[in-house]
Amino acid sequence: MEYNRRKFINFLGKASIGTVIVPPFLLGCGNMAAPTKKNMEVNIKALERLGALAIEGLAPSNKDDLLLANGLAYHIIVRWGDEIGPKDYFGFNNDFTCFIPFNDDDPTDGLLWVNHEYVNSMFVSGFDATQYTNPDAHRTREQVDKEMYNVGGSIVRIKQTSGKWEVVKNDPQNRRITAKTPMTLNWDDPIKGASTVIGTHSNCSGGITPWKTFLTCEENYDTFFGETEYDDNDQPLHRPSIYGWEKFYPYPPEHYGWVVEVDPKDGSAQKHIAIGRYAHECCTLYELEDKRVVAYSGDDHNNEHLYKFVSSKPGSLKEGTLYVADTVHGKWLSLDWESQPKLKERFKNQTEVLVRTREAAKILGATELNRPEDIEIDPVTGNVLVSLTNNYGKNDFHGSILKIAETDGKYDALTFRASTYMAGGEENGFSCPDNLAFDMAGNLWFTSDMSGSKMNKEDGPYMPFKNNSLFVVPRYGKEQGTVIRLISAPNDAELTGPWFSPDGKTLFLSVQHPGEQTTDLANPTSTWPFDGDNLPKPSVVAITGDLIEKMNKLHVLENR
Repeated sequence: MEYNRRKFINFLGKASIGTVIVPPFLLGCGNMAAPTKKNMEVNIKALERLGALAIEGLAPSNKDDLLLANGLAYHIIVRWGDEIGPKDYFGFNNDFTCFIPFNDDDPTDGLLWVNHEYVNSMFVSGFDATQYTNPDAHRTREQVDKEMYNVGGSIVRIKQTSGKWEVVKNDPQNRRITAKTPMTLNWDDPIKGASTVIGTHSNCSGGITPWKTFLTCEENYDTFFGETEYDDNDQPLHRPSIYGWEKFYPYPPEHYGWVVEVDPKDGSAQKHIAIGRYAHECCTLYELEDKRVVAYSGDDHNNEHLYKFVSSKPGSLKEGTLYVADTVHGKWLSLDWESQPKLKERFKNQTEVLVRTREAAKILGATELNRPEDIEIDPVTGNVLVSLTNNYGKNDFHGSILKIAETDGKYDALTFRASTYMAGGEENGFSCPDNLAFDMAGNLWFTSDMSGSKMNKEDGPYMPFKNNSLFVVPRYGKEQGTVIRLISAPNDAELTGPWFSPDGKTLFLSVQHPGEQTTDLANPTSTWPFDGDNLPKPSVVAITGDLIEKMNKLHVLENR
């Protein structure tokens, strides 16, 4: 797709009346920074004066280090294996991060939620399938138990002192949520005979609710307990998982693939069935004026779909309707069993529709997309942005960003306009967009998700981009509309979960799966973060510096 800077500037949108309102629905929602005072206004003239700020982007690099542009610095907050309590340690492969301050007037002390998506068995449990002719005969329950502990999520209290964020160790609110944590199903009917299920895993991105709880999304759930598939006669068949956990714990696959809500007060968790079951990348909420909730989520898989749930009651993620997008005709198609004859022909009831959401979406003719991943709402235009990472099967190696403009700006509308203005590729300087975030001034930040097995290959499409990176597209100033690389990841790693602190002075960021392509622990492909033990460790870092503060600069009008 053609990329045109002026077109992309129009795509982002720019206020022309002197101020931009940061609407209340974005405060603490999605990957948007959460200002400590509501209804802050951005002084456009002040921001345009930042045009004098010269942003020196990085060149592509394959150096095994976390490289930052001038004006940025980082320090590690927490890494895999760090103790967070008397019996708990930080899990593996941290992904999504989000932060809730204890007090709106103090942005430097609060709870950090971090997803732990999956494990590398070689590092976590010492199991190396390549050692055996028959790996299944050598895998042990003890190894699986270690793997189950290292996924899910962590809640840690963090506090900033003298400019540095640190975990408050042994704080009573520090806790782990794992693949063994019991949690309820927020649904009236049991699923596979259960209303309480065991654990969460495959936790990719997420969000925060208006009532200040964490959302974590189960993405590639079939890798741990497999999947139930149906033949032409609607007879179920079990597709085995990659990790083989079901051989030790025969939990139904249907208990996974949901959006999970975690209450930071006590660690209690529930799975929201009404939002549907598929490979959730994220769950981004918009709170309507009447307190009903709209939840956007994408199915991160080739040729899958974009969804939104619209609640029928205030503050509910249970009562309401799930829709799937027809982006060709600009329609939200209802996945309501009662009102869709085609769904009644295939499924017995609404519960079955929600368990088999992918099938239901295809029956209704939803548009197949190229791995819809993160979703964010533009604080200036109100448009919904969706990263479409790639689709090798359709020769879309570099992905794009999709814009959804809901009719009349109403997020519960049933029609919309879909368009693409920004595509990855060598000409544009990035590939495979993944996590999106807007800062407090409306600048767009995003990370890349090139596969570790395909990066830095001479004969592959990703060689020009080197390692995965984080980019920014300034909304104001002389760099307006330019894609600028600010951070380059260590070898094999992916940068994920960008989230701004409430004052906009820190960007929390995960460095996920460094050294993922390692086949020999004695010779890892990465040794970041250089702890001295020659092992790579997924970690959460705090990005600070003059550049972030200036780009997030707000002018607060005290007398409104």
